[in-house]
Amino acid sequence: MLNLARRVHVTPRQLDEGLSALGLDGSQHVIVHSSLKSFGLLEGGAPTLLHELERHTATLAAPAFSYQTLLRGPDSPIHAQFHRDTRVSRDIGRLPQVMVEQGAALRSSHPALSFVALGQQAAFITGQQSLGSPYAPIGALYDLDGYALLVGVDHSSNTSIHYGEHVAGMPLLTRYVPQDGRAVPSAFPNCSADFETLAPYLQPTIVYVGKSRLRLYRVRPLVDATVRLLTQDPEALLCTYPSCRCQQVRQMVRQQGLHPRVHQMISTDQARGERSEASSELSA
Repeated sequence: MLNLARRVHVTPRQLDEGLSALGLDGSQHVIVHSSLKSFGLLEGGAPTLLHELERHTATLAAPAFSYQTLLRGPDSPIHAQFHRDTRVSRDIGRLPQVMVEQGAALRSSHPALSFVALGQQAAFITGQQSLGSPYAPIGALYDLDGYALLVGVDHSSNTSIHYGEHVAGMPLLTRYVPQDGRAVPSAFPNCSADFETLAPYLQPTIVYVGKSRLRLYRVRPLVDATVRLLTQDPEALLCTYPSCRCQQVRQMVRQQGLHPRVHQMISTDQARGERSEASSELSA
């Protein structure tokens, strides 16, 4: 039987103080990866976490992946289409689902690897994604000099590292997803089980709220550190589980090496113009 008396109780005020201690003052653009269980007992649960994070950020984004939409192959039958309200996979966490349920939230359209965002730059961040570059929303945060916040999770949940892999030139796998009634190919990365290997090369700001460790990283140094590590050792972030797709990627790396991809930063003026146009379309 679960002994609730031994579990740490965290209040919204404590969470507010912790986010302030990280330096989040409402001006930053942040992608969050979180575990509610890491707090112990957070009063109000995911809605409390969302409320406090919105108060402390200008834009809040999160992965909203829906792995249940992945298809076995190009000839797989299409049973359901992805839509704005498709449920987020449970292993991604409760917070992204609560974000999707907000009427003001924007969600990118990738059937399996979507992102959800709220706030000033939500349209800009979610608008960058494509089937060929599913982690491009991280590229948008790179352009915005944004942040990645890990709340009680390790780097295996850190999607910014996948964008670093993309820029470094890691080979991408092909998976199929439903779109417009047919199975279409999409780029898909290796797994993230060994991403904690990158931790010694990073310098986060750290605070503790209840039992949860909150680590805040700037996206640019995080992505750049990933690129440097993989340039030195292309297999550094690939796991060794025999049945994992990482083994297919490892073979591809050994056969063809890395082919770096250029991160094309959108200028501030261009980004502002695109965001204004997107906002006008949404309000029309």
